[in-house]
Amino acid sequence: MTWFDSPADATERLHGAGYLADDATATTVFLAGRLEKPLLVEGPAGVGKTELAKAVARATGAELVRLQCYEGLDEARALYEWNYKKQLLRIQATSDDQAWEQTHDEIFTDEFLLTRPLLGAILREEPTVLLIDEVDKTDVEVEGLLLEVLSDFQVTIPELGTVAAVRRPFVVLTSNASRELSEAVKRRCLFLHLDYPDAEREREIVTSHVPEAAERLTRQLVDLVGTLRELDLKKAPSISESVDWARTLVALEVADLDQHAVERTLGVVLKHSSDQTKAVAALRNHHAGTRPGAPRRR
Repeated sequence: MTWFDSPADATERLHGAGYLADDATATTVFLAGRLEKPLLVEGPAGVGKTELAKAVARATGAELVRLQCYEGLDEARALYEWNYKKQLLRIQATSDDQAWEQTHDEIFTDEFLLTRPLLGAILREEPTVLLIDEVDKTDVEVEGLLLEVLSDFQVTIPELGTVAAVRRPFVVLTSNASRELSEAVKRRCLFLHLDYPDAEREREIVTSHVPEAAERLTRQLVDLVGTLRELDLKKAPSISESVDWARTLVALEVADLDQHAVERTLGVVLKHSSDQTKAVAALRNHHAGTRPGAPRRR
């Protein structure tokens, strides 16, 4: 399957899927599809890493299969596990005269296999985008489980042998860089670093999702989000939260993002009480000099 014909094709189709990709992103996405290489996307939380994988799936009509990584993730949750209850029932139903070797062969078949995201993506015959989300949250040992999938698009099951992909999925790994990934994983991937967009691009993103928001309001919002991101917060506003904020202001029929409007809707973009307190104080000081939403320096 040809995922994208060119970087320009990737730009256009991702745009059509609601994702405004810059040249570097579109080119790397094109290459990942053309070279059939996994794509490792790294950057702070909220810059659109996961959304990029979703957009690739929407743009290409592929099914998205997601493995959400977390501390404690193991092979049984990532690759496959055996249906032990069903196996036990089969053993109990087996005649006493049957040899154990035959019973063993019968219970380690596809019928008793529970597939998890990695194996499920390998087995799919339809176009698939495999999203391995926040891979840096897993233990280092889990990366070993990924290597076979990332290099050869196959999974080895001791009882069944090697299962190779019928159709190679488009693989996207995301990382917030909370820890350094192994060189073995990085060698198998193309690398893309995403950061928060500049004000102009973020205005384009917000406008594409919330076209009913007035240009002046969008400009105020984006500039204010930029100001918030410069503060020392537990969690800086993400791009999707900028979009949510615009939708909120439109729903409230807010025409001007003044101090009152900011303080009553700040919970849309800041989800920690300490962040809100810090932001309100900073914005009041900011308001004393230049009103919120005034163009920020770049």
